[in-house]
Amino acid sequence: MTDTSPRTDTVRPLRENAVDQWDFEVDVVVAGFGIAGVCAAIEAARAGARVLILERTGGWGGAAALAGGFVYLGGGTALQRALGFDDTAENMAAFLTAALGPGVDAAKIADYCAGSVEHYDWLVDCGVPFKAEFWGEPGWEPPHDEGLMYSGGENAAPFLDLAAPAPRGHVPQLANKKIGERSGGYMLMKPLADTVAALGVAVEYDTRIRRLIVDDDDRVVGLLATHFGKPVTIRATRGVVLATGSFAYDTEMIDRYTPQLTGRPGAAIEEHDGIGIRLAQALGAELAHMDASEVAIFGDPQMMARGILVNGRGQRYIAEDTYPGRIGQATLLRQENQAFLILDERSLEEALATETSTPFFRFPPKWVAETVAELETEMGLPEQTLQTTVATYNRHAANGGDPLLGKKPEWVRPIEGSLAGFDLRGFTAGFTLGGLRTDLDSRVLHVSGEPIPGLFAAGRCTSGLCAGGYVSGASLGDGSFYGRRAGRAAAAGTY
Repeated sequence: MTDTSPRTDTVRPLRENAVDQWDFEVDVVVAGFGIAGVCAAIEAARAGARVLILERTGGWGGAAALAGGFVYLGGGTALQRALGFDDTAENMAAFLTAALGPGVDAAKIADYCAGSVEHYDWLVDCGVPFKAEFWGEPGWEPPHDEGLMYSGGENAAPFLDLAAPAPRGHVPQLANKKIGERSGGYMLMKPLADTVAALGVAVEYDTRIRRLIVDDDDRVVGLLATHFGKPVTIRATRGVVLATGSFAYDTEMIDRYTPQLTGRPGAAIEEHDGIGIRLAQALGAELAHMDASEVAIFGDPQMMARGILVNGRGQRYIAEDTYPGRIGQATLLRQENQAFLILDERSLEEALATETSTPFFRFPPKWVAETVAELETEMGLPEQTLQTTVATYNRHAANGGDPLLGKKPEWVRPIEGSLAGFDLRGFTAGFTLGGLRTDLDSRVLHVSGEPIPGLFAAGRCTSGLCAGGYVSGASLGDGSFYGRRAGRAAAAGTY
């Protein structure tokens, strides 16, 4: 359960001269053993630093280990080339700028795209496996162990006309996966956790960070934590890396920054309580895009692509063959969480005959009817609204086109005969995208624009690549990429 009681513990930094003794002393402390933390620890250790990871749960993995495992990479990775897809860093950047905006950090987008091929190679060198097979069907993730998929609407309107489409959702191979329990994210984290162990990095589990410790110049020199309630002090002679996740499970922060998610299920883990963000805020850290959120919709992409999605006014509002996360955002953020899926009998049968990684998103329709007018009445929509929408759609679908929203011709066909209506109102869940503003070395920036000495951050406690939009793989992608940067910069004492 999420703790909704008033905050009683201070997050103000603790002065170094108030620490009587240090329980641990290392070069770099990493708070969090998810994707950002594990990559930070590897790079810091490889740079010769003594590293300690603090993890609040009893084991490694974080949200990453439960995720589908997409890592958003491109620019011509070995996997893309092996499967016959051309891509460049510039093409990737053009897409991400459009898909993740408005307000993206152009320097960070360019930096990430330029380093994407090397980052893929680094993951492979750490033992992360990617199977050279492509899954080209609509879906949340591949139903098997295919290694590459479109994961952001690159091949759908409006993006396919802005940048040459290329699949960039790289998924670690895992046989016999079980969504939400042991998926591709597990196979991303397992080799990286093994690498940490091989490097001799120390780990303290069941340890919650409570306060940053600073010297008289406000340089971060350590952390105060608790281990089963007992205070623990950790000195970091070179730097502290925050890799503590989002604030998706902190009720106060959700209400304050992303009220559109208030009362919605959180597509994250309960440990994502914003602690890293609040500790850095207490030192004057600047935040970015705190109102941004990704939204999942509990709809089957194979069904949505073959039908039409309408809002509470019976109007279409998005190309149904696009990235389902984009559909979720449009539904919750711009359509008051009102969505209905309309399919004819033929399209429904075709969709149900396809494979999917999320069979639990397939459920019986709420309404069935012989005509659009009858369905419109059954759904309680104003007269002629759905009828007009279907008539307009069918008029252009007869010629294989969708000039209104740009759905690709392969999914466009007139809606005819018996109809099914699915009630998707309120069928959304989300997680937060905003957080600490960092530079290209993952240094946490003060509101003055200057780095806070000794403090680094990566992953979902930072604003990352996303400013509003999202693609599957952005979190694991920039978390791992800038986790590495944080580890290297902290080990070098880059302030």
